Amino acid sequence: MADSKREIERKYEATAETRLPDLSRVAGVSAVAHRGVSELDAVYYDTEDLRLMAGSLTLRRRTGGSDAGWHLKFPVASGIRDEFREPLSDTLPRSLAGLLRSRVRMSELVPVVRLRTARDVHHLLDAEGALLAEVSIDTARAERLTGGSGTAAWTEIEVELADDVDPTLLDAVERRLRKAGVHPSASPSKLARALAATAPERKRKRDKGARGKAGQPTAGDHVLAYIRQQSEAIVDLDPAVRRDLPDSVHQMRVATRRLRSALRTYRKILDRSVTDPVGDELKWLAAELGIDRDQEVLDARLSSGLAELPRTLILGPVRSRLRIWSVARRGGSRRRTVAVLDGKRYLALLESLDALLAAPPLLPAASHAPEQALPRAVLKEYERLATRVGHALELQPGHDRDLAMHDARKAAKRARYAAEAARPALGKPAERIAERMKAVQTLLGDHQDSVVARDALRTLAVQAHAAGEPAFTWGLLYGREEAAAAAQERELPQLWERASQPRVRAALEG
Repeated sequence: MADSKREIERKYEATAETRLPDLSRVAGVSAVAHRGVSELDAVYYDTEDLRLMAGSLTLRRRTGGSDAGWHLKFPVASGIRDEFREPLSDTLPRSLAGLLRSRVRMSELVPVVRLRTARDVHHLLDAEGALLAEVSIDTARAERLTGGSGTAAWTEIEVELADDVDPTLLDAVERRLRKAGVHPSASPSKLARALAATAPERKRKRDKGARGKAGQPTAGDHVLAYIRQQSEAIVDLDPAVRRDLPDSVHQMRVATRRLRSALRTYRKILDRSVTDPVGDELKWLAAELGIDRDQEVLDARLSSGLAELPRTLILGPVRSRLRIWSVARRGGSRRRTVAVLDGKRYLALLESLDALLAAPPLLPAASHAPEQALPRAVLKEYERLATRVGHALELQPGHDRDLAMHDARKAAKRARYAAEAARPALGKPAERIAERMKAVQTLLGDHQDSVVARDALRTLAVQAHAAGEPAFTWGLLYGREEAAAAAQERELPQLWERASQPRVRAALEG
């Protein structure tokens, strides 16, 4: 994996005549050291339709300065980006190509802008001489290479915080710059400024004149907005999953399930003959992501249960056996997940989502007012859940009830997602439904996690016994999980009664 760092910086407008004020008077800054001028030459790459730029990503190959090489930047928040670096080479390193695959897919990366910068560098130092921030006056010259023509030139000031320095230093520096008449830049990056300045004239006029609301949003508009949001979440989370960031697999799986649920719930708005095949592929992707995620959840549950036990009840090499068992089960899942994201089937799914949004298969109900079409879909999912909860509560504790509660859990999740998708249009009633369905989903989810944990604990007990180790601790954890599941089953009727208050349904129907 490429080297990475968190980049926190701010940019300011300047001219060739701009001079820095005395920044040694900024609180915490003891000295300003001039480091001279360096010449930087960078070529920025993107697809011809600028997919990276649309996602606020930048990819460049730069020579000159102290960090020559390939740089890939992902947005985190305003003025904050995660930067990945690889050494200078003629071709894009594989590690960076992987992080871009969900956006680039099968398209070619081409050079779009060449940016040559004369960088006049100043370091802000503390009393011990440690670097606090780098302030540079950049004289930039941009040349459009693809998708436009011409050149542009400007001067700007860039202030980049050093690692592990309190970000409030940037506020203090900005106050000093503003007093000197220096104001923040209107462009988020040099590349954005270069692309805007060198875009074809007709495109600049079209963008400037683009306005517009064409009437009130329809039910179809709301559903498509939700589908677009979840599709973009999958693309955005792809690099995080490849980097194995905490909770990234879970969040990507949730986006996949929300998207599939929306396609199924709002089938009166979107043509099933088009959306069902997409839904099948989303189901496949969620299952593939689940291999890694389910083991992650199970590991956390078993480890937490073990940590709650007194030491006197931990007999034998319990922790080491749990660790070995977990590593053996997760060893291949991580590689499998990345292989799925690199595969043609996943990339084809992303393309099909783009195609669906570009030419949505809208049915006549899509043109109806949201208040007319969306409540019916939410209530249908609500009724499905009510039927499944009722069935589960009729059964005696045991295997059949466990299966019925798992089915109810899936229905609760679908009802919750249906209400969440309708919330922008329906407001508080949909919000209340979503909150109540989430509570039901959480309880049923905890119950299912207990079912899975008990199966794993039985396996661990058998393995321990076969190895001549005490199985007492595994049996104790099994009993605790069994008791927790029984408590959840007793709680479900009261929770469902609160979740199914008639006034919530009446609000949607009204």
